[in-house]
Amino acid sequence: MPRRTATMLASTLMLIALLCAGVFIKVPYSEMSPGPTVNTLAEHDGEPVLQISGRKTYPTTGHLNMTTVRVTSADYNMNLVEAVYGWLAHDNKVVPHDTLYPDGKTEQQSTQENAEEFTQSQESAKVAALKKLGIPVRSWVIVATVLKGSPAEGRLHAGDVVKAVDGTDVKAPGDVAKLVTRHKAGQDVVFTIVPAKEQAAAEKAQKTALRTRNVTITTAKSHDSGQQRAIVGISAGNDHTFPFTIDIKLADVGGPSAGLMFALGIVDKLTPGDLTGGKFVAGTGTIDDDGHVGPIGGVEMKTVGARSKGARFFLTPKDNCAAAAKDGPDGLTLVRVDTLDDALKALEDIRTGKTADLPECTTEG
Repeated sequence: MPRRTATMLASTLMLIALLCAGVFIKVPYSEMSPGPTVNTLAEHDGEPVLQISGRKTYPTTGHLNMTTVRVTSADYNMNLVEAVYGWLAHDNKVVPHDTLYPDGKTEQQSTQENAEEFTQSQESAKVAALKKLGIPVRSWVIVATVLKGSPAEGRLHAGDVVKAVDGTDVKAPGDVAKLVTRHKAGQDVVFTIVPAKEQAAAEKAQKTALRTRNVTITTAKSHDSGQQRAIVGISAGNDHTFPFTIDIKLADVGGPSAGLMFALGIVDKLTPGDLTGGKFVAGTGTIDDDGHVGPIGGVEMKTVGARSKGARFFLTPKDNCAAAAKDGPDGLTLVRVDTLDDALKALEDIRTGKTADLPECTTEG
């Protein structure tokens, strides 16, 4: 056999051997890629994404698209060949497995957490939108979660309304922790609550729950990595009553990152005219009850997904701007926003053709 032929054969066999080895070598990585993008002003799977009843709504045009990221499952074992391909692919991103599933989190746990965050983002989007429109929303502080094995287990329950702690009125979720940590571990703290069942019954009857009861809990010492403090083992949150019904119908989506786009869609449907002027606008970002926009993960994937569907403008949380601008898709203007007001002003500029006035993202932020 000629030397040249033998060399080529040996090289080919070596390459085949390396590829075979790469298929069987597992690596601790996961992959992110652009996911579906959905117009909050339109229908998805045959029904409107935003359904509002009990209040006059107005026709809308254009797009206000929320964006998503598709990720490999927690139990997916990526091989070396797939990892290399993902690193080379422009539209995909390979990241350490623990980035997406920290502390050995299972697929079920991740899905549950994403579902809870998605529900909370919907609530905050409704509150922020209605506040912007000057529509009153009733809010109160509740027990959001009770830690298993904690002093509060069996004493407080998710959904209980927290009226006061040690006789001091509670106005915001953060007040609860402040008042509890005034104690030393082993001391008693008194919660004044409306039990969840009584609150639910009052809401159903469209009444205000007036009867309260006191619950005394002995605090314990915290065991997390932070500074030691007194705890009872709950997290506090907000609950709301809206003056009319707003339903967000979007299955198989999780996480908090659609909050901004939901809020904009609600504002658009509840006000005359339209926010986009018929333009295709997409975006992302968490939102809180006061309309502050927060950063999200996978922004590079979301911009790619939005542009592939036809978006021309992308509302980008301020803290995501630098990452988004490093390799933004051609033809997509990345607009920096920090609040709901910023997003509404950007839409006004887009609608009226004043795109030169838009605060565009740069690699510096």
